[in-house]
Amino acid sequence: MPRSKKGKRGSGKPGSLRQEVLQLQLSAKASLKGLKNGVKGESGASDDELTSDVLSHYSSASETTSVLEEGTAGEQVDEQTAQEETEDKLKQCIDNLMDKSAKTRLAGLESLRQAFSSRLLYDFLTERRLTVSDCLERSLKKGSGEEQAAAATVFSLLCIQLGGGDEAEEGFKMLRPILTAILMDNSASIAARQSCARALGMCCYVSAAEDGEDLIKSLALLESVFMSSYPNREGTLPTPKPGTSGLHTAALQAWSLLVTLCPASRLTVLLDLHLPKLQACLESSDVNYRIADEGFEVDDSESLCQCLKSLATDGNKHRAKNDRRKQRSIFREVLHYIENEDFTEEKIRFGVEGVYIDSWMRRRIYDAFKEIMESGVRHHLQFNPLLRDIFGLGPPLILDATVKGQQDLSI
Repeated sequence: MPRSKKGKRGSGKPGSLRQEVLQLQLSAKASLKGLKNGVKGESGASDDELTSDVLSHYSSASETTSVLEEGTAGEQVDEQTAQEETEDKLKQCIDNLMDKSAKTRLAGLESLRQAFSSRLLYDFLTERRLTVSDCLERSLKKGSGEEQAAAATVFSLLCIQLGGGDEAEEGFKMLRPILTAILMDNSASIAARQSCARALGMCCYVSAAEDGEDLIKSLALLESVFMSSYPNREGTLPTPKPGTSGLHTAALQAWSLLVTLCPASRLTVLLDLHLPKLQACLESSDVNYRIADEGFEVDDSESLCQCLKSLATDGNKHRAKNDRRKQRSIFREVLHYIENEDFTEEKIRFGVEGVYIDSWMRRRIYDAFKEIMESGVRHHLQFNPLLRDIFGLGPPLILDATVKGQQDLSI
């Protein structure tokens, strides 16, 4: 299994970073207070849903891999056969990425997205990473907007699968110029540009976190996208063009993920520049863009609280009911934090473990992984060394037959 590079990402040294951020009175104040890593032996079931034939086969092959027990010869043969069938299907999916038919390529990308998000395939992909990267590069360069969006998502998952090591970093350097070109191309589809924004944020986070130059370049690139939503000199917010609010939201969320990697000195510069403008963007007509701003705090807390109270009770009938409910919930939580400095803690359970989301920083990091892996994030928290390192969970647990049986019964 891959080992993530020492000192990467925002979870490496929480104590020292906490002190720096407290001195600067940033919103990360609560984000870094005592990370709880939740390995408490509580029984909990993963909500993985196996949504493809590939995954069903892979599941049957991997159910017993974490159990140290002696099986019968027949069981070993069955497991080996299932594993071989799974790998054959994955190989076919990769072959489909080179097909002349756009429909076949899209189907292959979707199958790989499901497989990559729901299971750990490090050994399989390490041997084929160059082939997969070449196929994704071709889809990004020559595919339709839909194919470009799917390829960018699969590439993000590939970097996560490879564990943020040298292989992932090499792939990121290879595809980063293409992702950047699509993101900045005003004629490209909005869906493709959104997906590329997320991919740039996630791939930089897991693959290039130690490279300060790459981090700064990625932050600046994402800033150049969402800053077009900032108010003009007269303080008036621009009227968004169709689809651009979603693009700016994706760029802002990717940017805020990368901000968690920044040292305090860099945070000071970034937040002094952006926080006043982001507060103004809370008046945006797009609910998702407003919510993307919610993790930031400014010195003028009184005016911010007034704005948040308005958003937390917004009953504008012109907005969709779900949008109103989502907005009211998130801004009530933010208002509670600002007024009481009390973050609403959440525990994410997976297998027999759990991880605490006890700060805005950890919330942003967890949400970024959940967005791309959906329910599969819990499987990766349980088995992927990269995510376990990020959330301070230690090496993956090896369950004995008794514990494994109890876990299976709870599902």
